[in-house]
Amino acid sequence: MQPTLALFSFPYAGPWRKEMTNSHIDLAQDIAKEEGILWKLWLENEEEQTAGGVYLFEDSQSADQYCDKHKQRMLAMGYRDIEIRTFSINVSLSRITNADPEMLKRITPVFA
Repeated sequence: MQPTLALFSFPYAGPWRKEMTNSHIDLAQDIAKEEGILWKLWLENEEEQTAGGVYLFEDSQSADQYCDKHKQRMLAMGYRDIEIRTFSINVSLSRITNADPEMLKRITPVFA
């Protein structure tokens, strides 16, 4: 099994910051329960009117299943032009460049 990172990016007109938190808290709680997800970073760029997320999954199968599900959910919510890319993680090089040690501990057994 290979740890997999998924990157979502899409046009977004707001809300931003605290208002985004308030309006998306239920979604965040649902995402946290997804099988195979280790964490998600929520991204927002008000200046460029874009948002997205960086997700780390235990393996590519979990990432692929989630990406398909979440893209359909986003389309149903009215979002368009959703870009999704997935990447495998090179744990050895990530250690050298000071990746979060706790994150690496969580994925190293999966990577080995």
